[in-house]
This record gives sequence, C-alpha cells and structure tokens, in this order.
Amino acid sequence: MKSLSFVTRTLFALTTALAGTILSSSVANAVEPTGIVVYNAQHETLTQAWADGFTKETGIKVTIRNGSDMQFANQIIQEGAASPADVYLTENSPGMTLVDSNKLFAPVDAATLAQVPETFKSADGNWVGVAARSTVFAYDKTKLKEADLPKSLLDLADPKWKGRWGGAPAGADFQAIISALLELKGEDATRSWLKAMKANASFYKGNSVAMKAVNAGEIEGAVIYHYYWFGDQAKTAENSKNVALHYFKHQDPGAFVSISGGAVLASSQHQKEAQAFLKWITGKGGQAVLRDGDSYEYAVGNGDASNPKLVPLTDLQAPKVEPSKLNSKKVTDLMTAAGIL
Repeated sequence: MKSLSFVTRTLFALTTALAGTILSSSVANAVEPTGIVVYNAQHETLTQAWADGFTKETGIKVTIRNGSDMQFANQIIQEGAASPADVYLTENSPGMTLVDSNKLFAPVDAATLAQVPETFKSADGNWVGVAARSTVFAYDKTKLKEADLPKSLLDLADPKWKGRWGGAPAGADFQAIISALLELKGEDATRSWLKAMKANASFYKGNSVAMKAVNAGEIEGAVIYHYYWFGDQAKTAENSKNVALHYFKHQDPGAFVSISGGAVLASSQHQKEAQAFLKWITGKGGQAVLRDGDSYEYAVGNGDASNPKLVPLTDLQAPKVEPSKLNSKKVTDLMTAAGIL
C-alpha cells in the first residue's frame, strides 16, 4: 500500500505540474498577442511611428518590410495565399486597385470604414485611406510671378513650356497623377498630354530631385506632391529656398489629391490583429501622428486635423476621382508608348 501511495502522490505531482505549465502558457499567450507583418510602401518614418504607437497601446508587435507601391502589389499577387504579409500600405491608390482586382483583400471592418469619409476609401470597402497628398506645381519664385503660372496642368503641354518644367515620371507618385488625368479627361487627352510632356519636360529620379532642380534654376517648375516642399522647409530649406508652391484648384487634374491606402490581406493568419492595426492608424491615434509629425501628409479621418502648416484639404478644390478606377497598367502602357518610360 505504501508503494501504491507513493506512485499516486508522484502521478498527482506530475499532473499538477503539467497543468501549471499549460496554464502558464495560456497566460503568456494572452499577454503577448500575435504580431503582424506589414508590407509598407509609405514613408518609412511615418509607418514606424504608426507601428510604435499601435504596439504601445495594444502590445501587438509590428514587423515592417519596406518597398514601393507597385513592387509590393506585384509581389502580393505572385505570393497569393502564401503571402507572409498581413497588411499592405501604399503611398498612392493604384497599387491598391491592382491587388484588389485580384481579389486578395479581406473586407475592411465596418468600424474602420466609418472613421474615414467616402471620398477616401474604395467603393467595395476592401481598402481604406490612411493619408493623402496634393499635386502641386513647385516653381522658381525668382523667375516666375503668379501671372506667369499655368492655370491648368494641361497648360504644360503648350510649346511655350518646352524646356521649362519637369517631373519624375518613373515614380508611383507621378503615375498616380496621370491616372487621375486619364480618369478625368479620357485616353485621347492623356495621350496628347504625355506626347507634349515628352517634348517639353525634363525627367528626374524622384520628386525631391525635381524640386532641387527648380531650386537650382535648372527648370522653372515641376509637378510634384506638396509634402516634399514642406519637409525641406522644416529642415534647412537648402533645396527649396527659391521655390514656392502653386495649387491649381478649380477641380483641375493638377489639383488631384492622391490617397494612401491600407488593406488587410485575405490570406492573413492574423485577421483580428491586422484589422486592429488598420483601425488604429485611421483612428485618432494614427491620424494624430500625421497632425503632429513631420511627414506633412494630410490626415483623412472624419474630423481629424492635418498639420497646421498645410493648406486645408477643403481649400484645395480637388477634382472628384473614384480611387478604385485609377488604372496603373493603362497609364504605364500610355507612358511607355509616349517614350516617357
């Protein structure tokens, strides 16, 4: 009997220890939520600030992999259901449209969609705007007066602008602007404008390089996004001291406001955490990062203020463009045919 009692006590001790291990593991899992992987084509510092704020509030780890809009869009399509990504963030919406057309996104939670106006999200509810940027004409204020400025983006096709302006056509930013031109004015007008651009404009590798060329007097103006100027002004202004911004307004294609998008991949194994991240960056915490940080991109949340240095979104008089209709492939085909790419 004594031997049996010993065995019984031993089995009881082992069972108790095993139960304690299982319980400890369950508690650990509860306080250490599963992390997510973000394919990020947004500015690295902005997304890192979003990730840090989200992790601080929720405890959920965010691993960021940085790249470009179309690089990740094509990569997600190639990876399909095997993609390690949980969330995809872009600078512009055409990349979102491409992935969405391949039915690789999960629907965005209704509570998240409700945080953003209709103009800043996809019609099907599969992705949502997280930030925005305005098209501008950055010009040399030592050479051009207000009366000399183009009244419309289309005016830059005039032969009188030959050799006087530039842009960065190889970038996703510029291609999003052309996508808007295509949607607003049609294929014939876009083809004609691109042909004139080939004849008139100088090409640069990036918006900041184009703005620097304006500042140095190489060209008189460049079509870029607004935040490059604001960012340089906030630092040393060495690349923008001679530059001012012209806003086309009047629903002109040159007043196009591009939407940075966010989406959750349908293949994500961490749907709850991924949806929570998207909700956070479109909510008060994430939009406050835009207001208080140095990205100088526009906040898009309902009632959320942007950086006070920016021209208010409502004053930009941007054209209405359905973001889901921006066609990146058609644009690159047209640009290639025009000899720009």
